[in-house]
Amino acid sequence: MARKPAWVVEKEKAENASVWLFGVHAVRDALMNPARRKLRLIVTKNAADRLGEAIPNSGLTPEMADARKFPAPIDPGSVHQGAALEVRPLVWGGLDACIPATGPSRVLLLDRVSDPHNVGAILRSAEVFGASAVIAPARHSAPETGALAKTASGALERQPYLRVKNLANTMEELKKLGFQLIGLDGAVDETLENSLSTAGDRVGLVLGAEGPGLRDRTRDTCDRLARIPYSGEFGSLNVSNAAAISLYAVAGLEKR
Repeated sequence: MARKPAWVVEKEKAENASVWLFGVHAVRDALMNPARRKLRLIVTKNAADRLGEAIPNSGLTPEMADARKFPAPIDPGSVHQGAALEVRPLVWGGLDACIPATGPSRVLLLDRVSDPHNVGAILRSAEVFGASAVIAPARHSAPETGALAKTASGALERQPYLRVKNLANTMEELKKLGFQLIGLDGAVDETLENSLSTAGDRVGLVLGAEGPGLRDRTRDTCDRLARIPYSGEFGSLNVSNAAAISLYAVAGLEKR
């Protein structure tokens, strides 16, 4: 019997799992996403008023709650703004479902970036700058969570976030699709601008976790390594800031 594609396995797992999203923006965008399977909505009256038509259009009957005794099973410290929604995780499919076969495209590859706030911010930047997908390994990377969704401020519902079995193998697949893969490394001499100037219009930006950076195999699979230039002695950027700057650099070169 043929092995199931990784994305099919992930879809089957998603059908048996659920996630609680919270915060007005994250909940509203999930309610309005027809691809999102919605299970249970808990809101305060104030949050229901702010969500407006998104609630009746979702087909869910909300459970009204007291803000002082909010019953959703989320971390008590979460800034839920009176809105929480239980959903099934999104399944985006494989590379071919998200990446155009030809023409300009940019993707972000995250090597073990596990902080949900960083990944949420990266998804938000990826949507703003038109990335085809954000790709991360299924293990040792941030899964879809309420904290990630809240930081993404709705981008999670629209920006493909693919979690793959093997990042290096996926990088090789992208190369076959015509992508030049540029790994971000603050210790190399080559600048990102120089690398992008000859990279073509299909670019993969590869970023590692803060501290460890890129793993050896990930680094070796990149076509080239480049750094974001900096001034002064302090040259370390938060990974989500580095992603935003890199995407902006790609978009800027495409407009020239």
